[in-house]
Amino acid sequence: MAERGGLLHPEVEDYTPNQAQDEVARGAVLIDVREQHEWDNGRMPCAQLIPMGQIPSRIDDLPRDRKIIFTCRTGNRSGTIKDYMIDEHGYTDVHNLLGGIVAWQLDGLPVVK
Repeated sequence: MAERGGLLHPEVEDYTPNQAQDEVARGAVLIDVREQHEWDNGRMPCAQLIPMGQIPSRIDDLPRDRKIIFTCRTGNRSGTIKDYMIDEHGYTDVHNLLGGIVAWQLDGLPVVK
């Protein structure tokens, strides 16, 4: 997979938590790439879980006709997945949630268990 943190494609806009929430309200898909045990400890109510290691085998679960925002704990794994989707699968409308769920919580956005 690509370089850590999504550094290979700086031309692709990444989102702050509030921007990501707005994009989801407009129809974007939010994919959490953390592991199940991390998800179980708290998740964004609008997110779907596909752990990072499962992304290659679940490409068909990811839409090509909608914006996808990847998230994780701090934005490193999700940035790597963003680059992987661009480089290996030709996705163009994929983005990283800067700071992940940590930043989401710091911005006071909802988390459910």
